[in-house]
Amino acid sequence: MASLPLTVAGAKRLNEELARLKSVERPAVIEAIAEARAQGDLSENAEYEAARERQAFIEGRIKELEGTISNAQVIDPTTLDAEGRIVFGATVKLEDLESGEVVQYQIVGDLEADIKQNLISISSPVARGLIGKSEGDVVVIRVPSGDREFEIHEVLYI
Repeated sequence: MASLPLTVAGAKRLNEELARLKSVERPAVIEAIAEARAQGDLSENAEYEAARERQAFIEGRIKELEGTISNAQVIDPTTLDAEGRIVFGATVKLEDLESGEVVQYQIVGDLEADIKQNLISISSPVARGLIGKSEGDVVVIRVPSGDREFEIHEVLYI
């Protein structure tokens, strides 16, 4: 498996989720299974089946997180010296030249992308169009609604 780029914040979120699954969710579902077993006949016990399904989901997610974390290449944007160029982990302020709207995005790994938090995936069209560019550059990025022009106002490594 190839290494997966993650920011420090993204790695922290995944480690917190893994810890919660192991210390809270897993023990709770084991207890729920024990309680359902105590009710007797398992063949028609909906609580038992639901708890077993939940256990399978939790164990699957734990394995997935452990695999992701072990293959992660954690990158700390504050230590980057990219000489003002846009790289993985950089935070970028852009102006949409058509609407005048100014937006700010951080370029992150696929697993941590969340547009609601302005975290865009390194593999997204916007990020791919920005990588390697610098403050003051104007870039044309193809989005679903067509080509858009953006001016790069600021590149931060925070």
